Amino acid sequence: MRSGFRGAGAVASATALAVVATGAWFGYREFTGPACSGQVKLTVAAAPEIAPVVQAAAGRWVAEGAAVDGTCVAVEVSTQEPVEVAAAVAGKHGVTLPGVGQASGTAITPDVWVPDSSTWLLRIKNSGAAAFDPTNGASIARSPVVVAMPEPVATRLGWPQQKLTWADLVRQMNTDTKLRTGIVEPTRDAAGLAGLLALTAAAGKSGRDSQQARTAALRALATGRSALRQDLLARFPRSTDPAALAAGLGAAALSEEDVIAYNRTQPPVPLAALYLDPAPMALDYPYAVLPGIEPAKASAAAGLFGALTAPTFPDRLVGQALRGPDGVGGAGFQAPVGAPAGGPAPLAAGGGTAAGGPDPSALDAAVSGWSVATQSGRMLCVIDVSGSMRQPVPTAGNVSREQVTVAAALRGLDLVDDSWAVGLWTFSTEMVGSRDYRELLPIGPLSTQRSKLRTALGSIRPTQDGDTGLYDTVLAAYRTVQDDWEPGRVNSLVLFTDGKNEDADGIGQRELLTELARLADPERPVQVVIIGIGGDVSRTELEAITKVTGGGVFVTEDPNKIGEIFLRAVALRPTAPR
Repeated sequence: MRSGFRGAGAVASATALAVVATGAWFGYREFTGPACSGQVKLTVAAAPEIAPVVQAAAGRWVAEGAAVDGTCVAVEVSTQEPVEVAAAVAGKHGVTLPGVGQASGTAITPDVWVPDSSTWLLRIKNSGAAAFDPTNGASIARSPVVVAMPEPVATRLGWPQQKLTWADLVRQMNTDTKLRTGIVEPTRDAAGLAGLLALTAAAGKSGRDSQQARTAALRALATGRSALRQDLLARFPRSTDPAALAAGLGAAALSEEDVIAYNRTQPPVPLAALYLDPAPMALDYPYAVLPGIEPAKASAAAGLFGALTAPTFPDRLVGQALRGPDGVGGAGFQAPVGAPAGGPAPLAAGGGTAAGGPDPSALDAAVSGWSVATQSGRMLCVIDVSGSMRQPVPTAGNVSREQVTVAAALRGLDLVDDSWAVGLWTFSTEMVGSRDYRELLPIGPLSTQRSKLRTALGSIRPTQDGDTGLYDTVLAAYRTVQDDWEPGRVNSLVLFTDGKNEDADGIGQRELLTELARLADPERPVQVVIIGIGGDVSRTELEAITKVTGGGVFVTEDPNKIGEIFLRAVALRPTAPR
């Protein structure tokens, strides 16, 4: 349980890690004498709830004679929050995970990483870290993701006799104003992300109103989100008084381990663990050997993995309220009331792996949708209306590129709330006299111009034979967003285009880049996000722009995919111009 409820014990445990690793090393040397020489030092970073068991197993393995080709092995296990290690590893590979940001000064990049979920490995790989290819990845423990509810609240919903589904929870969230829901920031917490995936999948099956149901669920969660797990747990009611129950947190996605550990503190109001159908992805604690370590360390990592997969290891996990990698608890494990008989269905043989996890695109969509729905932004949307946007899209029923683009913008508009400010331009060549762009609506609050934006988007039509006046439009739009830059928001320019700059009478690339470099201000960053559609765009041309301004380029050969790309693009957080 990654929370403040472990109190001083958590601090003592963390402090003891280096001592135990060192003590195991010296104890082994005294026991074995000259049987080995030298030292191979293996560093391991483990999620807080599993770190003590990993530490103890490593100590026993070393004391029993761990060596690689005659060289003694020392293992240093440190307790590290998965989000901190993820930030450090991503930074080492030149990428930043949405919602995670830069690594803190205390984060380390270990030889072996045991996070709580394979989703961390998938997110780093899918963020563009081509060289990130960890080996092994097999699960060494497991904890199902549940919906935690105060027992009196759960009883009102029929627990433990009635089996509930995620669709039931979505309906409760959207109709029961007394149910206060919460979540640990899912961009920074694997259990929160698993719950978000399950919830949005259920909302997406709500028929014609699926988009509205999904958006409503996201916003309900957003009002009760917490940056830290201990803050969320502290919001559960601490009294059986009806007023305290009504004011306290009523439901949150957590791990089974969290619920067991919370209830071990004997709170005034215990938590019930609801195992909703369909079961969300569990926390699977992958053993990830990070790329780039030397062969001797890789051999040591293999030896330690053997110690962590010994037949007795699941029994040692019981003290940490964790199950074995097959989903079955060790000797003495007591699952919460209402847990499925025999435990959740086992993972595939050999435990879970990053490759066997959820679809990376599903993770991207969930993280991006959450970021868009919960951040406050100020955005100028600029849409290409050159003649080529009339081309049909076979994968979208042969509607035009323009229609697919407008539909994506409309879906994005439905997701963001009224705290956003949005404006709309179109561009081609000679749209207003010799000017290549036309303002349909200035940047303004959605609270007052949402319906106007929908109408304006619906009125967009591609020109008959206009070309692509890209450079003049980008410069003018950048200046517009920067002129009234607002603190506390993501100020962005999002531009859709299916071509290259074709305005012979406008500015050239060198002039554009020089002027953007002059205007760019790290204290007032403007995200320039360019979505290229089809095979006629030049990624190099577009990336030259965002390298100066910050932001990103997304190119798809299939225009029918721009809806999901649009959400990923808008979810980008500012980075310093390069």
